[in-house]
Amino acid sequence: MNLTLSKRGDYVVRSALCLARAYESGEQRKIREVVAEMGVPQNYASQILAELVRGGLATSRAGRDGGYRLSRAPEFISMLEVVEAGEGPLRPDRCALGDGPCRWERVCPLHVTWSAATEALRKVLAHTTLAEVEKQDLALEDGSAAIPADSHRKVRTNLEVEDWVHVERGADAIVERLQHDGWIAHHLSEAYVEAESLRSHIDPESSPWRVTSAPAVHLGPPNSLPDGGKRLALAWQVSLAEGADSRLEGEMELRSLDRRRTEVRLVGRFRPPARPGAPAEPDELADRLTRATVRSFLRRVGTAMEVL
Repeated sequence: MNLTLSKRGDYVVRSALCLARAYESGEQRKIREVVAEMGVPQNYASQILAELVRGGLATSRAGRDGGYRLSRAPEFISMLEVVEAGEGPLRPDRCALGDGPCRWERVCPLHVTWSAATEALRKVLAHTTLAEVEKQDLALEDGSAAIPADSHRKVRTNLEVEDWVHVERGADAIVERLQHDGWIAHHLSEAYVEAESLRSHIDPESSPWRVTSAPAVHLGPPNSLPDGGKRLALAWQVSLAEGADSRLEGEMELRSLDRRRTEVRLVGRFRPPARPGAPAEPDELADRLTRATVRSFLRRVGTAMEVL
């Protein structure tokens, strides 16, 4: 029996988590940021966020400085509210058993048990806050969470990446340019184009790296490092041909080498493309294309910075 969320319910919970992570800072979340941070499909994201607004769990504001924000703190939102915003009321709308003997004309013999099981699920969700689930998500991010023995995740290989370029610009000027709308996405698309060209030359039968829509990118605010440098969280989600996708979750570090030169370093976890339902197995090609993509992206960013 399948006791998982529907796709819609899944995306609603992911989106609520994204808004929860931004609540304390007071930030409004853009659609592209939800897509990049949580892997919500770009063509459904606006509909999914609208479900949270309709459910009274989020507010939306139009305009350049607008976006989506939880309507109240995560500790005052139950997971029952979030799940029902995506799934509808968690109550049976028909008998657990279908037609049977004549004695089942008014009720089936599983009714009482099934109703009790449903109510138990509702009770657990009602007593679990969005803040608690957000805390577990943060623990998974920093590696401190215990992985349960009954985890059902299908493993998709995430490759550790680290690369850097030296740029003839100061850190503040680089941060300003990185924050321009669409700037990172443009250079990222070009990096995937280069990776796709390499892939088609090496192994045309492998999963494609051809971009089908503009990448969704989230760049966090700059935080100062002890040595005077800057660190910014970076995440991207890229939709590729044949239903494949690719993600990166990591950080950009900007460290001043002297007054005019800055080292731009990208560190994170990269998920190579895989066709839907197929685990991405570690192989030499995926590793090579991953590193080629990151190298191309950083090189393009560095070159574009210096010609400004």
